[in-house]
Amino acid sequence: MMRPRGSRAEMKSFYTLLEQARAISPATRSFFEQSQSLAAALHGWIYARFTQPYINFLLKPRRGGSGKASRWLADHYHGKVLTHEQARAIVVNERVIRRDLEQVVPYPTAREIVLNGPPEIAAYECVCRHARPSPCQPTMVCMVVGQPMVDLILEHHPDQSRRLSQQEALELLRSEHERGHVHAAWFKDAVLGRFYAICNCCKCCCGGIRCMRNRGVPFLAASGYAAEIDRENCSLCGACIDICPFDALALKEDSVELAWEKCLGCGACEAMCPSGAARLVRDERKGIPLDVRAL
Repeated sequence: MMRPRGSRAEMKSFYTLLEQARAISPATRSFFEQSQSLAAALHGWIYARFTQPYINFLLKPRRGGSGKASRWLADHYHGKVLTHEQARAIVVNERVIRRDLEQVVPYPTAREIVLNGPPEIAAYECVCRHARPSPCQPTMVCMVVGQPMVDLILEHHPDQSRRLSQQEALELLRSEHERGHVHAAWFKDAVLGRFYAICNCCKCCCGGIRCMRNRGVPFLAASGYAAEIDRENCSLCGACIDICPFDALALKEDSVELAWEKCLGCGACEAMCPSGAARLVRDERKGIPLDVRAL
């Protein structure tokens, strides 16, 4: 990752000041050393240290918001929807992956993914769920993936986070999938400009999903798949309609119809369909999947 000129010297001086004040930890040092600039390092540190007020401020409804502002926000902080198998593949990955993802996540700041497998993972209390008066349970469902973010979160939020074994991470993913929740890989340019978390989002609590539906902020990119309904096997129970986070399914006369443009290929309908009539199919018009098995 390219660094702006002068940033190494700038940040070295900053480390020295912090160390003289005995205020820097190994996790913070590692994060600052990998950041592109002092501004990005401070921004990312504030995000990690004060996650709840940061996100609450970011998601606060504002009047007069412009399309350019929404685009800028999505370009700098966004998620890529994952199928359940794609999310599992990240957790069990045992290879070093370092690759430009400009084509995988179609936003200019999602430059690279770095996973030294199997990756270190921490569970973190979901800020979005805690912002609701009656949140979905459980609430510790956000998964921070990879260093230095894992140690940074554990250091600053010891009462709201815990380290996960690979098996515990897989169990968390399975449980959330069975609840019909959305796996999303999140990127933020102030967090080293790369993938750093898997969020397990419900449509009622997730701020990113609500911003997409209510304010048109394109926080999430499609998984590369789209839902398909087998009309012959569909019992018209409506389970898929109720669970769909993006309002992409509706009952029309004697069938469930898909609004293709709304579907992000999360697989919630497939997980909740009792008759097996809903399934995901690869759709090139929905982008390239973020699948570490193919990289």
